[in-house]
Amino acid sequence: MHDPFKFSGKALIAIAILIAALVALPFIAKAVGLPATTPLATRLLIYAIAAGSLNLVLGFGGMISFGHAAFYGVGGYTVGILFQHVRIGEPLFGFIPGTEQFLIAVPAAILVAGAFALLIGALALRTSGVQFIMITLAFAQMLFFLFVALKRYGGDDGLIIRRRNALFDLNMRDDLTFYFVVLIVTIGFYLLLWRIAASRFGMVLGAIRQNERRVAALGIAVYRYKLAAFTIAGMGAGLAGGLVANYARFVSPDMLHWTKSGELMVMVILGGAGTLLGPLFGAFALVTLETLLSGWTERWQLFLGPILLLIILYFRGGLSGLFKFIGGGGK
Repeated sequence: MHDPFKFSGKALIAIAILIAALVALPFIAKAVGLPATTPLATRLLIYAIAAGSLNLVLGFGGMISFGHAAFYGVGGYTVGILFQHVRIGEPLFGFIPGTEQFLIAVPAAILVAGAFALLIGALALRTSGVQFIMITLAFAQMLFFLFVALKRYGGDDGLIIRRRNALFDLNMRDDLTFYFVVLIVTIGFYLLLWRIAASRFGMVLGAIRQNERRVAALGIAVYRYKLAAFTIAGMGAGLAGGLVANYARFVSPDMLHWTKSGELMVMVILGGAGTLLGPLFGAFALVTLETLLSGWTERWQLFLGPILLLIILYFRGGLSGLFKFIGGGGK
């Protein structure tokens, strides 16, 4: 039986070339006079983490969560609020000290987003189908309006983070340094996703997507597996949120809006739901197309829509399916 998570020699070479290209990208961009490419690539990598985390529940688990951006925003706000309390010199809730340390703030973003995902998932996963979609959407919108109402943290104007979190003696203000920090985190995150997808847990999750009733009939606790996947995915989104808060030095309620969840969903479907690197390809394609088309015309959505439709309709498995087709010599 073919193992979808066991890479062939050709696939490993392609992954090595991709990593080498990502390492060389900032230097090539600088050499050709396009230094703005490095911040753009940083944003692409962060989106790839967010979309990859959604793929765990959507692609592998078959759970259509329309509230994933909530965890992305919660992660971002965790970093922003912790920094804010350092700035004003006042503990959060009177006893939690603020921090501007990367190794404290970003893990805190992951844990807080995971806690929200556990709570929301525990309630939402008692439903399925359209009800599950609507409940995840409703919770996300509740969190969106909660942060809009938090005037102390900027309300709908958002919260400015004056400087990026400190990490050892690295110059995090430098875009090149921050790019490599994000690149290392992204590689580590996708290695973790691969281990999860290839594990017994991932196999059970895939079986639940194909036939939940049959898996339940085998005596497997379906709800626990789905809740664990939902929580892990929320933690991944929190990681992306913590990174984007550092990248942009700004967080706003827009990060939690349902349109952001839709954007992440398009990335997953465009790249190939249920494939390991599909969300990364989808994030790269969508953000690059947005950047190029918006620089060309204000009505760039008119052109983006048909391009996305063509890829999704004619290439089964999205961009991953297209690359597989090309790699197989068009067979």
